[in-house]
Amino acid sequence: MTQLLIRLFIREPGDPAQPAVRAAYGRLAGLVGIVCNVLLFVGKFTAGTLFGSIAITADAVNNLSDASSNVVSLLGFKLASRPADEKHPFGHARYEYLAGLSVSVMILAIGLSLLKESFVKVLHPEAVTFSLLSVAVLAASIAVKLWMSRFNRVIGERIDSDTLRATAADSRNDVISTAAVLAATLLYKLTGVAVIDGIMGLAVAAFILWSGAGLVRDTLSPLLGESPDPALVHHIEKKVMSYPGVLGMHDLMVHDYGPGQQFASLHVEFAAETDVLKAHDLIDNIERDFLRDDHLQLTIHYDPIVTADHAVADMRGYLTETLHGIDPALSLHDLRIVPGETHTNVLFDLVLPAGYKGDRADVMRRLREAARQKNEGAICVIKIEQNYAGHED
Repeated sequence: MTQLLIRLFIREPGDPAQPAVRAAYGRLAGLVGIVCNVLLFVGKFTAGTLFGSIAITADAVNNLSDASSNVVSLLGFKLASRPADEKHPFGHARYEYLAGLSVSVMILAIGLSLLKESFVKVLHPEAVTFSLLSVAVLAASIAVKLWMSRFNRVIGERIDSDTLRATAADSRNDVISTAAVLAATLLYKLTGVAVIDGIMGLAVAAFILWSGAGLVRDTLSPLLGESPDPALVHHIEKKVMSYPGVLGMHDLMVHDYGPGQQFASLHVEFAAETDVLKAHDLIDNIERDFLRDDHLQLTIHYDPIVTADHAVADMRGYLTETLHGIDPALSLHDLRIVPGETHTNVLFDLVLPAGYKGDRADVMRRLREAARQKNEGAICVIKIEQNYAGHED
C-alpha cells in the first residue's frame, strides 16, 4: 500500500533530496495521516460515547490530536520548501523543525487534559457498557496504527525526516495505548471493577505525556544547535582525507538550517612546500564534490604545515602523545616553533570537547612540562578551542 500511494501521488519519487520532491513526500504523509486519524477519531469517539468509556473516548481524542499534528506537519513541509530569499538566505527548512516542536507541545497539552479527566474517573468511577462493537473498533484502530507507523517510518527514512520518524514513533505508541484501552474494556467485562477504566485512562494519559516530552526534546535539539550526526562527521573526514596532498583536517563546524540545508566549514592541512595555487585548486574541487555528491555547502580554510622541520614534527608528535595520555578526547593542531635568544615559543591550539569536565589548568601545566622536557627553553603559548563536531581524528 505504501509503495502504491507513493507511485500514485509523487511524480518524481527518485530524488528526495530535491526540496519539491521532499515537500511532496511530506504532503502525502500529512494527508494520509489526517484521513486515517479523523476516521479513527469518529469511530472511537462514537463507541466511547455510546458505551460510556472514558478510556476509549480519551484514545479518540488522542487520534484527533494526531490529526491536528498532521495538519501542522503538512503546513511545516509546505513552508519548509520555500526557497531562500533576501531576509532568509539559508532557506526556510527549519520550519519543519518548528512544526515538529508544535506537534510535540500539542501532544503534551492533550496528555494533561486526559490526565485530569481520567483522575476524575478514578475518584468517581462509572460503569462501562461492554460491546463487541467497541472491541472491534479498538482492534481495527490497532491494525490501522500499525500500518501508519510503518508508512511514516518508510517515508521518514526515504527523505531523512526526523519529523516523520517521530510521527511513526507516535503511531507505534498509539498502538500500545490503544491496546491498554482494549485491555481495560475486557478486564471490566471479566471483573466488573469500574475503576479499571479510569486507571487505564491515567496510563494512556501518562504514556502520551511521556511520549510528548520525548518529542519536545528531540525536535527542540536541532533548533538549539545539536552536534552533527557522527556518521556525517566520519564521512566528511574520510572523504576530505582521501584527496592527494591532504595531511589532516580540523575545526570542523556543521550548521543545520533544516533538513537538506546544511553548511559546513573546516581547515585542511597541506605541506607548506605545496604550491599555493595547486592547493587552492584542490580545495575548490573538494568543495564542489561535496555540493554535488552530498548537497553540503562546504567552506575550507587552507592551513600550511611545516613538514621539513624535524624539530616541529618531533615536538608535535611528543605533545600529541602526552595529550592522548591525559585524555584521548583531547587534540592539538597548528603547532609552530619560534626560536629566540632567551627562550623558544611553542605555539599551538588545544582542542577540548564541548562541555569538557577535566581540569584545563592541569592539562596545560602538563603540556608545558612536557615541552620543557623536550626542549629546556620551550615556553608554550596555548590557545584553547572547542570541538564543535563531537568527533575529530
